[in-house]
Amino acid sequence: MTVKLSNPIQQYFQADKSSGETVSQCFTENAVVKDEGNTYHGRQAIRRWKELASAKYDYTCQPLSSEQQDGQVVVVSRLTGNFPGSPADLRFIFELEGDLISSLEITS
Repeated sequence: MTVKLSNPIQQYFQADKSSGETVSQCFTENAVVKDEGNTYHGRQAIRRWKELASAKYDYTCQPLSSEQQDGQVVVVSRLTGNFPGSPADLRFIFELEGDLISSLEITS
């Protein structure tokens, strides 16, 4: 099944297969990412977050569904890899600013 995603979100999931720098370029300068109980502010912190996650785990991420909710885009994705609880379906809650992501929260 192919899920229709807006361009910034599609770019994020493509970049997620790449480097921390590539992922960070999907975000605004002052973007915020919340993941695993931590909050990361700005592109440099987001780059480090992605680099640490990639060093710690090998995983693939497959978007399963996408819907608009209260000005946000909620994408449910299946993560499969070498982390506890794999596979896991997680919610990626995006807020967009133009063609970039201004906020991302990843929850179970």
